[in-house]
Amino acid sequence: MSVSPTQGQAPLWSAASAYESYVGRWSRRVAPKFLRWLAVPPGGRWLDVGCGTGMLSRTILARCDPASVTGVDLSDAFLAHARSELADPRARFHSGDAQSLPVEDASFDAVVSGLVLNFVPDQPRAVAELRRAARPGGTVAAYVWDYAEGMQMMRHFWDAAAALDPDSAGGRDEALRFPLCRPGPLAALFRDAGLTAVEVTDITVPTPFRDFEDYWTPFLAGGAPAPGYCMALPEERRAALREALRAALPAGPDGSITLSARAWAVRGTA
Repeated sequence: MSVSPTQGQAPLWSAASAYESYVGRWSRRVAPKFLRWLAVPPGGRWLDVGCGTGMLSRTILARCDPASVTGVDLSDAFLAHARSELADPRARFHSGDAQSLPVEDASFDAVVSGLVLNFVPDQPRAVAELRRAARPGGTVAAYVWDYAEGMQMMRHFWDAAAALDPDSAGGRDEALRFPLCRPGPLAALFRDAGLTAVEVTDITVPTPFRDFEDYWTPFLAGGAPAPGYCMALPEERRAALREALRAALPAGPDGSITLSARAWAVRGTA
């Protein structure tokens, strides 16, 4: 699943193809496990908040037999990509902010959000909106990357960047900027919104890279925090970061690099 832009952040998340090669391909591995954990009965109406390129919506359609899926995102580029990829008549996509959803109260059986909440300025307001959109007894759920420890591709990047550039890189590291990427704060956010039966689980998926270039190239697209930091570096410092990462990553005899990515998922009942 893609990250939705929040207000004022749309330029960071405007390139659907760049996002897909960066983390979209790994989010696709998380989505089926997330939906299996939710176990929403068939025939439900789903709302996908911060739908991005439509990956989670596509997985819902393929695996959950929904009556409908409505996706909401702020990025016109992401919405255009989602519409072009999903011709299913059960799917529709609208422009909208997670903090003020363009939907009626109590109108969905399941309201989900993948890899979005960290980037929303007012997170309690956003979760209140998720709850508002769900019918009484409906499922409200989300997942975020474990930037602190479990998202290894980013952890290696920021550890190498901080070693070379402690003054600047430390302030960009998602692990420091997003305290929500841990189970306790995530569960508390849902409970404070009035959701009941709140549970948190981890979802870990492999993230294999063909070689170092497969790992490194997405960081050259700009946009998201790590690629944006990378491309803002002078060429000499970017080259130093590249070589530090090449030395640190656990490459196999054939040059392939196998890491893992952990997401924390939370669910509650409206």
